[in-house]
Amino acid sequence: MMEPFVRHTGRLAALARANVDTDQIIPKQFLKRVERTGFGPALFHDWRFRPDGSANPDFELNHPGARGASILLAGENFGCGSSREHAVWALREYGFRAILAPSFADIFFANCCQNGLVPVRLLPQEVAELFRRHQAAGGEYQLTVDLEEQRVHDGLGFRTTFSMEPYRREMLLTGSDQIGRSLREESRIAAFELGMRNAECGIDVRASSGSQGIERPTTIPHSAFHIPHFGEEEGR
Repeated sequence: MMEPFVRHTGRLAALARANVDTDQIIPKQFLKRVERTGFGPALFHDWRFRPDGSANPDFELNHPGARGASILLAGENFGCGSSREHAVWALREYGFRAILAPSFADIFFANCCQNGLVPVRLLPQEVAELFRRHQAAGGEYQLTVDLEEQRVHDGLGFRTTFSMEPYRREMLLTGSDQIGRSLREESRIAAFELGMRNAECGIDVRASSGSQGIERPTTIPHSAFHIPHFGEEEGR
């Protein structure tokens, strides 16, 4: 069960780079773990750290204003490259709850929704305005992402809306992945499976139009095709 996302207000970190690929988000040498945890410290490793292991003060996430940021603002085509889900795990473990960008790589977008990280598509001019406001605030800028209302605002005049397909939005709002979402339909799935078994047995359990409303099984056409069991004579 993931943490549900309804609305969140947090500090914004600005990464004014386009085409940030998953190998930059979490480099390949850190993909040896079999758990979903432990990737946060390696987020943007080759950008955050110098070759000697010291922090790179020029990297955006190392700026003082980005400390404790939980919303990431980025350029277009964020999350391109390989389909590694580890990239989302690293971003989520680092502390990000939402990412705002003009566009995302399709697989990365789906992986975000599967792991409780909200990907918000905004218009290019809206992203540019947020970069401008972030810079004007000296890097200490807060934003609210409201998934329930599908709105983004800063309480200082910036306000916009975004859209997300209902299925993914519901998963994020309830903290469910695709398996959890399917389990919520367990009774309907069971009813469907029962209907399939009845059909295989040549039984139709659809209710008759009788006054008592009693379901009366009737036979339905079924195939005479038979697969012989092991040891059974063919043509039997």
